[in-house]
Amino acid sequence: MAHEDIFSALADPTRRRLIEALREDSCSVGSLVESLGVSQPTVSKHLKVLREAGLVSMRADGQRRYYALELETFMELQFWLHRYLPPAPALALVPDVYQEPAAPHETSSQATVAAAQLGRTVGRGLEQVTGRAQDFLERFPKPKFGRKR
Repeated sequence: MAHEDIFSALADPTRRRLIEALREDSCSVGSLVESLGVSQPTVSKHLKVLREAGLVSMRADGQRRYYALELETFMELQFWLHRYLPPAPALALVPDVYQEPAAPHETSSQATVAAAQLGRTVGRGLEQVTGRAQDFLERFPKPKFGRKR
């Protein structure tokens, strides 16, 4: 699926509300109509756009249609977007430790201090990135195993 189609589908606020409603679990069209407070034809139209963009999937159960997020598409999108993010924030926080050259024994102690500062900074940055990734992944529904009904 082309990224342009995905971004175009996500540009509409109603479709973003539908994605938010589907975040926890799959829903029928009727329950989406009820939770969003818009007409059934409007919900169906927007779900069709989301399905064509590969953001949601549909399964039929008798007369009802259930929609769920396509997590693989969101993960691919996240991977693609990650390429355009600035370098790790930890590197931006590294203090400038350059000083005029000193005696050899002083240089090694300064290097040790600089390495320790860098290690702490990278550690903090890694904790921040890990926390953000965990927050992002917690937004998606847990995969369900077993037979579909």
